[in-house]
Parts: sequence; structure tokens; C-alpha cells
Amino acid sequence: MKIGQWIGILLALQCMILIGQWTSPAGYVSTAGAQVPDAGAQRIQMIQQLKDLNGKMDDLIRFLEGGNLQVKAAKPDDNKGK
Repeated sequence: MKIGQWIGILLALQCMILIGQWTSPAGYVSTAGAQVPDAGAQRIQMIQQLKDLNGKMDDLIRFLEGGNLQVKAAKPDDNKGK
């Protein structure tokens, strides 16, 4: 085949692709269904989580200050590195 025929075939294929993209309703990419974030609700949730975290930290501090903490050291496993 001659160069002119190949160029004609490629041009026809590109035109078909372009027409397909213009005429398809949504194309090949789906639209994103994004929601508008509610900043106030997010802040309220973050504040509640911080309050929960502060309560847990207070419990941990009381436990550590109570003096009832015992630490046991385990022997290292020699087979672990092999």
C-alpha cells in the first residue's frame, strides 16, 4: 500500500474516534458524584474524637501514677532471625 492510503485509513479511524467521543452521552469516563463537605459537622466530629482521646489519656495517666505497673521482659526468640 502507498503512504497516501495509510494516511487516509489513519485519518478515517481518528475521525471515527472523534465522532464517537462527541456523540456518546457520557463518554468512556463516568461522572464523579461529589458531595459538598459539611465543615461544621466535621469539626464537631473531630472535637468529639479529641474529647474521647483526652478521656483515654486521663485514664492512662491515672494508671501510671497509681504505681501498679509491672513490666516483664521476655527472652528474645533466637529462631526469629533465621
